This record gives sequence, C-alpha cells and structure tokens, in this order.
Amino acid sequence: MGIVLSQCFIAVDDHDEALAFYRDVLGLEVRNDVEFEGMRWVTVGSPEQPGVHIVLEPPLADPYAPAADREAMERLLAKGLLRGVIFATEDCDATFERIRGSGAEVVQEPVDQPYGVRDCAFRDPSGNMLRFSQPSSS
Repeated sequence: MGIVLSQCFIAVDDHDEALAFYRDVLGLEVRNDVEFEGMRWVTVGSPEQPGVHIVLEPPLADPYAPAADREAMERLLAKGLLRGVIFATEDCDATFERIRGSGAEVVQEPVDQPYGVRDCAFRDPSGNMLRFSQPSSS
C-alpha cells in the first residue's frame, strides 16, 4: 500500500493577491477556483507534479465556525504564525533572485544548512513562511 501527498492547505487573507504570488511569481498553475458560503478556495500546483495540489483557503475554512474563532485565525495569520510549505528547487540562488525581484518579503537569504540543504525563505502576501530548498552539493 503506497501513500503519497495529494493536497496541502495554505491560509490566505486575499485570494487575488495570493494568486498573483503563487501563479505569477512562483509559476504554479491554477487548477480550481471554488466559492461556497461566502468563502473561496483556489487550488494551485506545479505543472511538474500534477497529483499534488495546494489549496489556498480562508484562514478558517469552516462556514459554520463561530465569528470569534474566525477572528482568532485571522489574527494568527496576520502575525505570520500559521505554517507554510517547503518547495524543492534545483537552484536555490536563482529561485531566490527571481522571488526577491518580485518584491516578496525576504526572511532568509540562501544559506547552506547543517542538515544537508541550501535554502532560503520568504513570506507570501498573507504572511505565511515559504522555504525553497535544494540538496547541498557537498
């Protein structure tokens, strides 16, 4: 029995702003765009990984959640405290320059990590931490 990743979720506070980043800057393709109960879910993914989907969702994607819970999640997102994802890249430095050139917030310039990768980090427009790593050449 094999198990593979199918979907992961990233909370965003502005889907159009998020799309400009994930589609136009990172080069991910839009696979779905759904609205329900006043909320929106946009699915993006790498053309190189057709079976892996990243769903850009509201901070609390439950139309029946209490307003206080939605507000708490929005505050956590605004502080950058929700988890993002780690993307693999063949060239960390080139990826860094391309993303930095878009005006994205730099969190960490490319550096060789002691755990065997060279990586860098940015915040997406909603404040989520995104890392971009490649295996170290050593």
